[in-house]
Amino acid sequence: MPHPEPRTVAALTDAVLAGAHGPDPHTLHVTSAFRLYHTTRLAGGDATYHNHYVVLRTGPVFGASAFEAGELGPDICENASGRSLGALLRHPATPVRIAALDAYLSHVLPHRDAPGAEPVPLPAGTPEVRARARDAAVASLLDIAPGAKVALIGVVDPLVAAIHERGGVCLPCDLNRRTTQWGDPISDDMTDVLAPADAVVATGMTLSNGTFDLVLEHCRDQDVPLVVYAQTGSAVARAFLSHGVTALNAEPFPFSQFSAEPTLMHRYRSARPAPGTVDGVAP
Repeated sequence: MPHPEPRTVAALTDAVLAGAHGPDPHTLHVTSAFRLYHTTRLAGGDATYHNHYVVLRTGPVFGASAFEAGELGPDICENASGRSLGALLRHPATPVRIAALDAYLSHVLPHRDAPGAEPVPLPAGTPEVRARARDAAVASLLDIAPGAKVALIGVVDPLVAAIHERGGVCLPCDLNRRTTQWGDPISDDMTDVLAPADAVVATGMTLSNGTFDLVLEHCRDQDVPLVVYAQTGSAVARAFLSHGVTALNAEPFPFSQFSAEPTLMHRYRSARPAPGTVDGVAP
């Protein structure tokens, strides 16, 4: 039986709590919870990426969410283990709710078992090698005409480069950076980059900071293709395929930056691709 079409993250959460997507989330419990602070500075770059994650494990899967510095304390780990996903779906902190929702949807359908998921191997190697391969895979979901404007919500420099290499004009937006590696200005207001965009690429961070619904609504209303690159919240973003999300590059925990060995991502394309710059066939 098809799931109800989700319009917002809150509506998806309510549907999960109501049992519309599988077992009662109150019957699934967190066996371990952890909070990570991770920094990266790629060779040749001048940007240090500061990443904060909360990760919840239930059975064989992990749910993850990014969060801003200071938003969650270490007590989240003590208080989350042993609690049900149903309880954590009502947690006052958005990142905890997203991690619980990600864990639930990953439990119901792991990416490795999902119909339509295309495994995309990342090679062994340095962070730079793996980041370039990862971001090239994300950019490959864009079939853009030369000069097309691509709003990038959540900036990583290799993805900026990958968009340019495919002939796009990158319109970057990020709350924590002011310029790209090449000195291009980065807006801190996504409305500045959404309005002129022919296509949008958004990261999983938009789920945890509450901007995902706004990006989704804009792309639906304007019939603009939306590609999501999600480490955190990848199963949450998957629920919106064909309901505003055109394509998804999902990289569930453990993320590529935590390993030098080959790992898998999972690439999805919408069953009903939006017209224009993204379609259902890989270029």
